[in-house]
Amino acid sequence: MSTKLLIASKATPFPYGAIAVAAQVNAVKANAVTVEFRDAKTLEADGAAKAVALIKYEGNNYDNVNAIARLLGRLHPEAAIYNPKDPISSTLIDQWLDFAESKLATADFKSLDGAFKTLNKYLTLRSYLVGYHASIADFVVWGTLRASPVFARIIKTKKESLGNYLVRWYDYISSLEAAQYALNSLQKLTKAAQAKTSDQGKFEIGLTEAEMGKVCTRFPPEPSGYLHIGHAKAALMNQYFAQTYKGKLIIRFDDTNPSKEKTEFEDSIKEDLALIGVDSSVVTHTSDYFDQMYDYALKMIKEGKAYVDDTDQATMRDERMKGLPSKCRDLSVEENLRRFEEMKNGTEFGQTCCLRAKIKHDDLNGTLRDPVIYRCNLTPHHYTGDKWKIYPTYDFACPIVDSIEGVSHALRTNEYRDRNVQYYWMLEALGLRKPVIWDFSRMNFVYTLLSKRKLQWFVNEGHVTGWDDPRFPTVRGIRRRGLTIEALKQYILMQGASQNTLLLEWDKLWAINRKVIDPIAPRHTAVLKDNMVHVNIQGAPATPEVKEVPKHKKNLDIGQKKTTYSNHIVFDQEDAVSLEVGEEITLMDWGNAFVRKVEKDEAGKATSVDLELHLEGDFKKTKKKISWLSYGDEVADVVLLDYDYLITKKKVEEGDDVKDLVTPVSEFKVSAVADANVKDLKKGDIIQFERKGYYILDAPATDAAPAHFIHIPDGKATSTASKADDKKPAAKK
Repeated sequence: MSTKLLIASKATPFPYGAIAVAAQVNAVKANAVTVEFRDAKTLEADGAAKAVALIKYEGNNYDNVNAIARLLGRLHPEAAIYNPKDPISSTLIDQWLDFAESKLATADFKSLDGAFKTLNKYLTLRSYLVGYHASIADFVVWGTLRASPVFARIIKTKKESLGNYLVRWYDYISSLEAAQYALNSLQKLTKAAQAKTSDQGKFEIGLTEAEMGKVCTRFPPEPSGYLHIGHAKAALMNQYFAQTYKGKLIIRFDDTNPSKEKTEFEDSIKEDLALIGVDSSVVTHTSDYFDQMYDYALKMIKEGKAYVDDTDQATMRDERMKGLPSKCRDLSVEENLRRFEEMKNGTEFGQTCCLRAKIKHDDLNGTLRDPVIYRCNLTPHHYTGDKWKIYPTYDFACPIVDSIEGVSHALRTNEYRDRNVQYYWMLEALGLRKPVIWDFSRMNFVYTLLSKRKLQWFVNEGHVTGWDDPRFPTVRGIRRRGLTIEALKQYILMQGASQNTLLLEWDKLWAINRKVIDPIAPRHTAVLKDNMVHVNIQGAPATPEVKEVPKHKKNLDIGQKKTTYSNHIVFDQEDAVSLEVGEEITLMDWGNAFVRKVEKDEAGKATSVDLELHLEGDFKKTKKKISWLSYGDEVADVVLLDYDYLITKKKVEEGDDVKDLVTPVSEFKVSAVADANVKDLKKGDIIQFERKGYYILDAPATDAAPAHFIHIPDGKATSTASKADDKKPAAKK
């Protein structure tokens, strides 16, 4: 039975927290809470004071945000937002609810300032207020802040004063679907009923037939390639529901094709799962069950539910397309057993055969047209060696192993939806227990291939350096490009378990990443070598002076760096050519200066600039803020790399040949000089080169080569647009 939550749509403060908690419950248990809005400033009920939100339950009125949050958490512990049986976490949650009510629901700035500092300090090493999931504490504290006019003004005009950790946590909770639902609630009131239903539908992601403590999910990658972003979503979704229902996650390697699979890939998948925080302590292999599956195949043959077919592949494909029966469909059980034995032994005849399930050759659902369930392969298996010469197909093995291993919910992308009936047919034919199939949409990105076969082609053809190439959508590739694991997890969980198949842009993912790295990325300076302009400064020290300045003005905890000041500095050509004699500019981290002379060649390029320091000038009044470097021993040679997408087409269609879509040039290198502080960086460190963007150190400097830095997209249109687009100017090589 659904619980009804009433909301006063004109309430002040607006009860964001109560709505977010209700949305989170509905995300796990569809329609558990019905949210109704009343066109009023307050609500009244028998025995209840005027309230902005109200639930009537078993004769009692729950008429404030905290009471409502606690009630919903107690009624729906499966939502992992409040567990009264866990005294430690429930006590901590109660403390934060009281904190929100007593410390944050006020207009007293002095009191609020202390509360903000308390929150910022507490969140220094935490992603959530309590435990490892968003709880009612997060949603209620977030909702109270969101409804506070004082907080709204500060985060809009002086965000840095709140503290990096509070702002990071607030932005992340704001990005969650439950919080987004609360934020959009008022806007939804004006939309059509159909639109409202659609918006709410994305929260209906609860598992059917799920019992607390009895849910078992599995993530079954094939060890034939590296983990990519689509796999990461599937792994995180399986872990999410296993944890939500306090169950178990199995990492099962679907190793049924020895021609493609390697131990190398299995090891890399385990490593990448660890990087994204997916527990792989329970690992199994489909090959663990080869003996049992062989027995099940014999059982199907003996019961007339499978037959051995020696039809050639092209003919078989044509017959299946046309719904025609195979010439072998009515062979006797004895003949099928004899043929299957030849397959098992890998004889010359056996290698021409496959075992097919005898379902319905002309079914409207093509997956039921006698699918192949066993085939010959003489390649030694990386685990079982040469013991087997026949291997089950995924469609046969997956349902059997799911049943044997106790999987309660088989989560998979909805591209397999047509195969669901086939999955259940296999289990019925063998008399095995049936897990619940639960599907979600696959993640598809513009200009991106997620097919392992097509990605392997790029590796084989030398278009990329390997599976960790920064242009690859593998977990290793996007990490090398500078995507943080925290941002990846946030983005995937934001996608939720939607059934909608979308072609996603990359901008939102990189924008989330920017929010993660910006507060902690040290600031450095780089000047491009190409047409670099030398600048003389009147009034600057003739002998270079070195001072220590913050690496990040808004986060002093990051430390100090050394900056050299002298009368000889260098500019980027782009900045120098824009200067006008007589104008006042700002030299970043130094002060103002007047432009006294700009020399240019016949082509209009700047060749030298003369400046006069004016340190008493007001930087707020200058239009141009110029990054610069003192030029001498205090600079380091670096190479800055940027990348385009590997393919030129936004969405690859069924008939497209990837060979025709390869971007002609997708790697761009420029030489530059950077401040000498970058020599202290380690591989994988993320920084910001002022006015150039965020970069990750991919290869530290050696005696033979300068340090290589890879540009990290920031989510803005210019950083995520295809450089191969005819509408864009040609990129630098």
